[in-house]
Amino acid sequence: MAKENNVDLAKVPGTGLGGRITKEDIESFIAKHAGGAAAQAPAAAAKPDYGTLGGAPYEAPEVPAVTTPLQPVGGITPGELVAMSTMRKKIAEHMIMSKRTSAHVHGVFEVDVTRIVKLRERMKSKFEQATGAKLTFTPFFARAAVHGLRKWPIVNASVEGDNIRYHSSINLGIAVALDWGLIVPVVKNAEERSFVGLQRAITDLGERARTKKLKPEEVQGGTFTITNPGIFGAKFGMPIINPPQVAIMGVGGIVKKPVVVTDKDGNDSIAIRSMMHLSIGYDHRIIDGAVADQFMSEVKKFLEGWNEELL
Repeated sequence: MAKENNVDLAKVPGTGLGGRITKEDIESFIAKHAGGAAAQAPAAAAKPDYGTLGGAPYEAPEVPAVTTPLQPVGGITPGELVAMSTMRKKIAEHMIMSKRTSAHVHGVFEVDVTRIVKLRERMKSKFEQATGAKLTFTPFFARAAVHGLRKWPIVNASVEGDNIRYHSSINLGIAVALDWGLIVPVVKNAEERSFVGLQRAITDLGERARTKKLKPEEVQGGTFTITNPGIFGAKFGMPIINPPQVAIMGVGGIVKKPVVVTDKDGNDSIAIRSMMHLSIGYDHRIIDGAVADQFMSEVKKFLEGWNEELL
């Protein structure tokens, strides 16, 4: 009725329950103003009724229109159509092929890495002086993955037609994010390397990936991949498997939070612990859920009970 008679409801006093506007209120308003006053404001939109705040009518603040144009970022202007790079096309093809081929399933495990965080903090200066390499968290996860893969070699396998290839070596792919894409250099024979050897190899491959100095063979032959979305703040990721591999492990961010801990006598208490999430993406054609979970349980136990010397 208000719309048909061009009535601004904001100007109509409501006599109904709680100040609601009734049919009679609108009829009275139309009769009183004979449509004249209301007809003067067809272009002005009626203000919405947001109720009251502290007994007074609440009016939402006006939001100014955005007039600043979007600025170019990384050499790209918003609205621009840009062709995919050759690298981006290859990544797209590989990921689509993986999703079409592998029966992806994911699992997530929460891990208490307080022991490792404290060890790294205590040892990072000494480690760098002794080895010339910065002590990062990645070799801890690589070492734990190697331990789990030794116990569950099916996770380190690959698919060849209707066959399963059990690899004699553990070649760890370590995903590296670049400004122009993603690349996965491979640490060959990771099971034969010490902790220091893993850190040196990971650091070397990562630096050469960023400076485009990797050799073709250094991004081939991986049997299991580790990717680290946590470095950018993600709690965990659901990574896509890197074919012909059958599994990939995602490393989430490390955060401090209160956790219930139980002592050897069964008493519970709350403590501040460094916690994180590890995810496993696996090909259900080859790996059953129970196997994937047992593999991740081994990785979790190895990390939480870390007892290896770093040097």
